[in-house]
Amino acid sequence: MPTRILGIESSCDETAAAVVVDGREILSSVVASQIDIHRKYGGVVPELASREHLRQIVPVVREALSQAKLTLGEIDAIAVTCGPGLVGALLVGITYGKTLAQALNKPLVGVNHLEGHVQAVFLEAHKFDKTPKLPAVCLIVSGGHTVLYEVALHADNGTFLYKKIGQTRDDAAGEAYDKVAKLLALGYPGGPILDRLAAAANGAAAPIKFGPTKTRGNPLDFSFSGLKTAVLYHVREHCEYGKEILDREAALARGERKFEQLLPLCSAQTLGLVREFQNAVVRDLVDRTMSAAEQLGAESVLVSGGVAANAQLRATFEERGRSAGIEVFFPSRALSTDNAAMIAAAAYPRLRAGEVADVTLNADPALKLA
Repeated sequence: MPTRILGIESSCDETAAAVVVDGREILSSVVASQIDIHRKYGGVVPELASREHLRQIVPVVREALSQAKLTLGEIDAIAVTCGPGLVGALLVGITYGKTLAQALNKPLVGVNHLEGHVQAVFLEAHKFDKTPKLPAVCLIVSGGHTVLYEVALHADNGTFLYKKIGQTRDDAAGEAYDKVAKLLALGYPGGPILDRLAAAANGAAAPIKFGPTKTRGNPLDFSFSGLKTAVLYHVREHCEYGKEILDREAALARGERKFEQLLPLCSAQTLGLVREFQNAVVRDLVDRTMSAAEQLGAESVLVSGGVAANAQLRATFEERGRSAGIEVFFPSRALSTDNAAMIAAAAYPRLRAGEVADVTLNADPALKLA
């Protein structure tokens, strides 16, 4: 019999629910974003996030069941993110998930949010009848995480085994995007708008060149704080950026934050700066990930998380993968950002292995995958 799992995700600023069959077939996936709520603060405000999760979680779960054409009684298990993330936000999903599991007498599976991002790659590959070969190197890159794992298959129960091989020492890549976008008055979140502006640079000269980031110790560790600071100092030292930054701040205050509205307010110098910043981020992510894959003899490379939706990052990884003879897998853009389908998918092998939770399941904001 197929196993239908209701997944619930509330680790940060998306309230999400989904129904997934046997860890691979998505029957529904509903995401309620909070971007408009947090935008004016330039980042996620934990207290506001928790309150919005409380408001959204019931209608989001109902919509996921409706789209899947199922009732709660037809669900076989409940999966919920238990960490890492914002503790208040996590508790909303965990409390609701535990209540459903108890009321329905269904098994409950606590899921690591990062394992969800790994499973998002397999969900996408399944749509095209593909399965990434293991062992693999997985890069999870988002606003809160930039980390490299070696992923292997547990021979006994079919779950994944993880070994952390690299991580950011300071800012996550997505965090650096947000901070640079805020500095240049380009709105929040920064990743999507900077990606599109970089593509629109059309050969605009870079006003500054950023070299490769050097890290002592583990050569697979990342660092983006210095790059962000280099952009800050460059802008401070060149007063010609000032007027257009003020113009863009005024546009954002009027609610004009679309790419088509901000592009005319960006000089060729700004577009060149944005492109050079993105070149540096993409180069660092791809170089270290591909180096890890070659060192470990990985069969494939997995790239997931919100920044995995970046067009230049995808294109660069695919080019490097072809050159190295290593297949690179991404989720779709919808599955790259936080969603509950990946949580339900991650729960399936855990459920089959008998790894179920009880009423003591609690939030762990610093939960480790390995």
